[in-house]
Amino acid sequence: MKKYFGILRKCPLFDSIEDDDLLGMLGCLGAKVESFDKKYTIFAEGTPARYIGIVLSGSAQIVQVDYYGNRSILSEIYPSEIFAEAFACAEVPSLPVSVIANEPCEVMLISCAHILHTCANSCGFHQRLIFNLMKDLATKTIMFHQRIEITSKRSTREKLLTYLTMQAKKAGGDRFDIPFDRQELADYLEVDRSGLSAEISKLRKEGILECQKNHFELL
Repeated sequence: MKKYFGILRKCPLFDSIEDDDLLGMLGCLGAKVESFDKKYTIFAEGTPARYIGIVLSGSAQIVQVDYYGNRSILSEIYPSEIFAEAFACAEVPSLPVSVIANEPCEVMLISCAHILHTCANSCGFHQRLIFNLMKDLATKTIMFHQRIEITSKRSTREKLLTYLTMQAKKAGGDRFDIPFDRQELADYLEVDRSGLSAEISKLRKEGILECQKNHFELL
């Protein structure tokens, strides 16, 4: 486990936890590390929500597929980031989303019950873990509202520009990379790929933006 400490120090779940306590904590929590190939389903929609996941290497996507097979990408998950914590804490009987490996990745899995319920040893770190978990959930709630702001726009153009403006603010400049290819961006914005490509072409002709693959510049 020690080889993952560099990543775990950046994980919000372990904020303000010293390295000396971390190894014993992971043992108490029953943490386990599993490896997944690209496109492998880490958590499948419809299965019980029991575990919190932490990406240690590679990346994954949280996706939702509707009745007609249309896919929406809800978020991308990168090393040190947590996923499925809201569903695990709520103890939902079945996950409404799937988590798919976007590339070969390693994931740490921790039973949510081991975090929320103190063990027989009454380890002192549980209160800090619960505080960190609640803080993470609050942060994710804010991000969820930002996504609603994007997808609630009426047109593909409005959705795209709202998303790109948010990314520019996040990057602190007019030039930035996004974590999606064209199909993934269409899935995230919940629009048709051909319509998205056409809108990007229009915006380039109008001198509003320039782009090459996943690199964008707002003019």
